[in-house]
Amino acid sequence: MPHSYVIATFMMLAGFFAGILFIGLIIGDWLYFIRLTPDAIRYGCRVANNPDQWPGTALTTLSDRFTPEGVLMLPHGVAWFYPQLSQIAIRPQYRLFSRRFRTAWPVKGLIHLSPHDQSLNTLCVKRMPWSSTLMTLLWFVLVLIGSLTFVVQYAMDGGFASLGGTLIGVAVIALAALVLAFGLVTVALAYRLEDSRLMKVYGELRDAVALPTTS
Repeated sequence: MPHSYVIATFMMLAGFFAGILFIGLIIGDWLYFIRLTPDAIRYGCRVANNPDQWPGTALTTLSDRFTPEGVLMLPHGVAWFYPQLSQIAIRPQYRLFSRRFRTAWPVKGLIHLSPHDQSLNTLCVKRMPWSSTLMTLLWFVLVLIGSLTFVVQYAMDGGFASLGGTLIGVAVIALAALVLAFGLVTVALAYRLEDSRLMKVYGELRDAVALPTTS
């Protein structure tokens, strides 16, 4: 068997296992992200804050809204209360065979609670999976660096010396700008969609906390 064939086979196997490992890391990142356990509620890339105030709510009576385990099921999500931390973790429901469109940029929230007179000051910290954030940034960086490298190399090779070469260079630059703009619009729309889903859960939690307690 030729030596080059053996090397190529090992390289293909290495690439195959690297791909499996990469996919496994992404799946593991998402599975850990959606957990609302004390060790996972702060996991993820911080993307936004939402300050608010819940009038007529006391931290001492907040536990009455939750189960003894600290769980509150909401119409579109779930909330988990940690009295010892004065925090509530929330996220939308993620069903395996849901008909709802899911994006690659899910968002969850961690609500920090602080008593103030007869109300609670809240700060909802929104987080996104690290894999989604890093892969998005990597994609934009690769497109941007690739485009700049092409322009510099094309100019050094005299591509802009003629009218036809200039038109080709401008067309390539316009195409790269279009790809970047499309990526920005996609990420912005996806984040807006996922953020609206999280804020719907946040609103449901706020309404449930504001309901009068039953004896």
